[in-house]
Amino acid sequence: MRGESKPLIRLAKFFVPFIIAVTGILVLQYTVGEASSAKLLLLMMVYFFPPLGKESIIPLGVSGGEITNPITGYVSVVPSINPIIMALSIAFIDIVVALFLVWNYDLAKKIPIVGDFMIKVEEKGKNVEEKYGWIKPLRFIGIVLFVMVPFQGSGGLVGSIVGRLIGMKPRNTFIAISLGAVIGCLLIAMFSQAFLIFAEINTTLTLILVGIIAIVIIAYVVIKRIRKK
Repeated sequence: MRGESKPLIRLAKFFVPFIIAVTGILVLQYTVGEASSAKLLLLMMVYFFPPLGKESIIPLGVSGGEITNPITGYVSVVPSINPIIMALSIAFIDIVVALFLVWNYDLAKKIPIVGDFMIKVEEKGKNVEEKYGWIKPLRFIGIVLFVMVPFQGSGGLVGSIVGRLIGMKPRNTFIAISLGAVIGCLLIAMFSQAFLIFAEINTTLTLILVGIIAIVIIAYVVIKRIRKK
């Protein structure tokens, strides 16, 4: 009986994450309402494609307002999404991806196209482990922090690979990624909401702060590239 049940368990582990993903998306779409559902779905899809990460997707979801087309003069109203719902939506993606990988890592690598993609991501995961050597000694806490802080490529996908590379148990890797995703996304959402409120109070100072942050980021990227050369 145990031998007969193994294929069923494997099938369940493969399909359950997809069922959870579809169910979760439908629930989220119903929760935000018709006005914001298209925007939420679009942002959740865009999250899969770098370089956009949760640090940019979540603020886009939380923000909203009127946008005037400079050519036609038509005013469009872009709905804002509740910060908590926006945060949990992006965290949900990382959690489902992590669940699929911890259950089907070896199987997924054998699937055509998907397997090739995973090998490339695995190589990326190795580079991440080398770049952030502090993860290995911290293990569980390290994965939580890695997923929580919006590093480039620090979501559930690469987090799952790094957890595997440092020898963590699949269950612990999944829990660490889930915690990191939820905490990190909620912090970004709350900060985004606070920033928008502050922007309404003092627009000029907000623009100055944004300019300073942009200069710092550009300077950091330029210095980093110069050091690599």
